[in-house]
Amino acid sequence: MAKMNFGGVEENVVTREEFPLSKAREVLKDEVIAVIGYGVQGPGQSLNLKDNGFNVIVGQRKDSKTWDKAVADGWVPGKDLFDIEEACKRGTIIQYLLSDAGQIAVWPTVKKHLTAGKALYFSHGFGITYNDRTGIVPPADVDVIMIAPKGSGTSLRRLFLEGKGLNSSYAIYQDATGRAYDRVIALGIGVGSGYLFETTFKKEVYSDLTGERGSLMGAIQGLFAAQYQVLRENGHTPSEAFNETVEELSQSLMPLIAENGMDWMYANCSTTAQRGALDWWRPFRDAVLPVFRKLYESVKSGNEAQISIDANSKPDYREKLNAELKELRESEMWKAGATVRDLRPERSK
Repeated sequence: MAKMNFGGVEENVVTREEFPLSKAREVLKDEVIAVIGYGVQGPGQSLNLKDNGFNVIVGQRKDSKTWDKAVADGWVPGKDLFDIEEACKRGTIIQYLLSDAGQIAVWPTVKKHLTAGKALYFSHGFGITYNDRTGIVPPADVDVIMIAPKGSGTSLRRLFLEGKGLNSSYAIYQDATGRAYDRVIALGIGVGSGYLFETTFKKEVYSDLTGERGSLMGAIQGLFAAQYQVLRENGHTPSEAFNETVEELSQSLMPLIAENGMDWMYANCSTTAQRGALDWWRPFRDAVLPVFRKLYESVKSGNEAQISIDANSKPDYREKLNAELKELRESEMWKAGATVRDLRPERSK
């Protein structure tokens, strides 16, 4: 394990150089990795592990769209695709990648197959951190570990196919076998992580829920909507408002930030743009800081977890979710965005 300096603070990280794929294969050579769930993270993680030479099977509910997706992705029923209970029986490492609500519902089935020496793997700290609400309490004689890729399963797979990787956090909640560290790092390398940084289940879920509701998803949509509204109220066309709010950021500026940081992006913009950005970023920070503090306390208290559990456990949650997504998709801003995207040169060939 290496120590790296992140902005003046030393952190433990694991790189591919110190823990190469060959070592990961050796560590897991006798393991059967059962990926339970084929929704958001399941496809990317299972396919990356399979392509990297690990013994992987998938467990999914039969006669479902995700079962059909697994078949379409090359998993063969009875060979490496099974119903959830059969996969749990066969697996020595159970990668529990169902939704948070799904994990609660299926937990009795999974728990009875967690025999001594197995490993229970998560990609989110939710079920364990809030186990007073989820009921997910693993047996004492199994390893409980986590690899949390910092991005969607779709991105994890796409970057893997491009020879790249998403960074991931790792955590060990319970080391019953003395092999939890080697197991979790090997799995992190196997799913295609760029590098691995140390965390805990609690810190992962607190930062993850804050990020999703904040700058990664919730806050950025709110920021887009507010600026778009102001531009439209002042007579700007939908095309102009969308380009100046979303398209320029996603297509031009975010790649520069990803390449070399915020100052690099600023340095590649006009001096007028630089001056305005440097003058205005602090007022925006000060405006949203109280909201972020309120959000973090809501996460920490378990309130956000309970909202998620209550909403996502209802039989009609999918229909209600789709209705909310439709409202976003059919808003003027995102309908304008669809037209803008269609006009990108690579799409008009």
